[in-house]
Amino acid sequence: MKKASTAKFPLQLGIIKPNSAGIDVGSMNMMVAYPGADGIQQVQEFDAYTDDLHALADHLQQVGVHYVAMEATGSYWLTVYDVLTTRGFEVTVANPTHYKNVDAQKTDVNDSQWLQQLHAHGLLRSSHIAEEQYRELRAYIHQRNIKQSQKSDTLNRIQKVLTEMNIKVQHIISDIEGVTGMMIIERISTGITDPAALLAGVKINQLKASKEDLERSLVGLYKPYQITLLKNHLADYHYYKSKMLEFEKEITDLLTRLVPPHAGSVAKKEKATKVRKNQYHYNIKEYLHKIVGVDLTEIDGLEENTVLTIISVTGLNMKKWPTAGHFTSWLNLAARPKISGGKVIGYQKRITNNTATQAFRMAAQTMFKNKGQLGQLYRRLSATKGSKKAIKAVARRLAVIFYNMVSKQTKYDPKMVVLDEEKIRERKLARLNREVAKLGGKVVFANN
Repeated sequence: MKKASTAKFPLQLGIIKPNSAGIDVGSMNMMVAYPGADGIQQVQEFDAYTDDLHALADHLQQVGVHYVAMEATGSYWLTVYDVLTTRGFEVTVANPTHYKNVDAQKTDVNDSQWLQQLHAHGLLRSSHIAEEQYRELRAYIHQRNIKQSQKSDTLNRIQKVLTEMNIKVQHIISDIEGVTGMMIIERISTGITDPAALLAGVKINQLKASKEDLERSLVGLYKPYQITLLKNHLADYHYYKSKMLEFEKEITDLLTRLVPPHAGSVAKKEKATKVRKNQYHYNIKEYLHKIVGVDLTEIDGLEENTVLTIISVTGLNMKKWPTAGHFTSWLNLAARPKISGGKVIGYQKRITNNTATQAFRMAAQTMFKNKGQLGQLYRRLSATKGSKKAIKAVARRLAVIFYNMVSKQTKYDPKMVVLDEEKIRERKLARLNREVAKLGGKVVFANN
């Protein structure tokens, strides 16, 4: 029998932040709970108009509140957060899934009181919120992605109209969105139906298809209303493409402001090489290198689009996560074991919509053809544990490298991901010995 611990603990939780308030944020009103002068919790309701937000800040300053806690509900918390932080309050935005009120006792008043009590005892964990400029960058990237999705949907509608006209050129040309494909579609939308006229000026020798196949693919049933539909879809396509470019310019302007003065300026110019579909026209890589201080695109799988997406979510202040383990746990890329009786009985399954997590996982998916160490790790894990676990493991490794490079300002070193071949060999031998031991034998290796 083990000896009982003699450590003494208070029966009540101590108050760590006595001057704290809890806010239940709604679309049109807010319930605010805070400690009164007599030590009794007070609850007051405020409207959600802008002048009411400033009145709320004034009131909290008058009653001596410094710490404020609220839950991240939709987008309503954003304006409250901005007003309170600019007024000097230390604001904690808590994830609603991280705390629970008493069952069947959920009201706006109770929620604000519960938030205030938890925050006063120091039991709330703040969600990660990037600095303002990175939130702006994230908004631009999100809107560009929306326009890209709308452009892709419109391109599908264009191909549907071509199919209804029994035109097969979209199956003959590998990329209908390329220069040749769009030139032919533009001519069809103007009413040209003759295959020879549609192919005039087209560099057929650069295509895999023959001239005869191209001409046959353009013999269709050209109906006036279908040409009208095609013309309108094409106008929508160019509109969304122009909007993508507009947001891209906004992103580039913001990146220009994010470049530190000591890093030097970056010339805003378009790429000299041909831009791949949906890629940025400007040299984002150079901006990222000067902003971050190291070239993160040297990491296998992390292209400039991926890095841009990740830093728009995380920012560059890695001190918010004490270690790489904390960073990967926040990304939901680290295993969370369930331990009972000193034994691991399973692992928690969590779902996250974190954009940075999705970016790391997408980068990990590209490793199946990679010839480097990360590619070897992916293929080995995929063969033994399945592709899902392989993607998560490689994504975690990428996140660790990202964290170390940004926090320590070190250049990418392939040795960071070198697999420990000796440990792998030992695990294989141990597994082989266990299998042979079940059969009553023993593995003996001959010395070379």
